[in-house]
Amino acid sequence: MKIVHIAKDTIEEVMREIQVLLKAGKVVACPTDTVYGLLADATNRDVVARIFQIKGREKGKPLSVFVKDIAAAKELAEISPEQELYLRDVWPGNVTVLLESRHKLPEFFQKEGKVGIRIPRHPLLNEILENFGNPLTGTSANVSGQPPCLDSKEVLAQFQEREFQPDVLLDAGKLPEARPSTVIDITKTPPEILRK
Repeated sequence: MKIVHIAKDTIEEVMREIQVLLKAGKVVACPTDTVYGLLADATNRDVVARIFQIKGREKGKPLSVFVKDIAAAKELAEISPEQELYLRDVWPGNVTVLLESRHKLPEFFQKEGKVGIRIPRHPLLNEILENFGNPLTGTSANVSGQPPCLDSKEVLAQFQEREFQPDVLLDAGKLPEARPSTVIDITKTPPEILRK
C-alpha cells in the first residue's frame, strides 16, 4: 500500500495523482466527513469486486455510493420531488439515503431494487468527486467486522497483514471525532432509519 501524505502545499499534486489512480482502476483509502473510506470508480465492476476482497465483505451486503450532486444522484436513482426536498435538507452531509435504483451501477450496489447514495461534506473528497466525474464507492476503509477507522494508523494496522489491500492511503492523520453515516430508507412511508 502506497502512502501519500496530505499537506496544503502538495494538495494539487495529490489531486492529480488520485484522478490518475481512480481512472486506472485503483482503490484509494481516503479521509471523508465521517471515517476513512475506500474510494474506487463505482462504474468499474472489476475494481468494485476488489473492494469486497479487500474488506472481506460478504457479497450480498451492498456498498453505498458517493455522488457529487443531486443531478448525479438522479442518474442512479428514481427521486420524486418530495424526496428531492428531503435530500436538499440532508445533503451534503453524513446521511446515506436508500432510493429506488435505476440499475446503472454493478449489482454490488443494489439490494431489493434499492441503492444507497450520499453527497459527502469533505473538501478533498468533494473535489475528487467533482473532477473525476463518475460516482465513487462510499464504504468505510476497514476489514468487515472491525471498527471503522478514524486515523490513518488504524487503516494501516487493519490492512498491513492482509493479502488484499487498498492501493493507496491518503494520510490525513487523525480525523475529528466522527462516526459512520446515518442510513435511512426513504422509499418507505414513513421513512425507516436503518443505522443511526
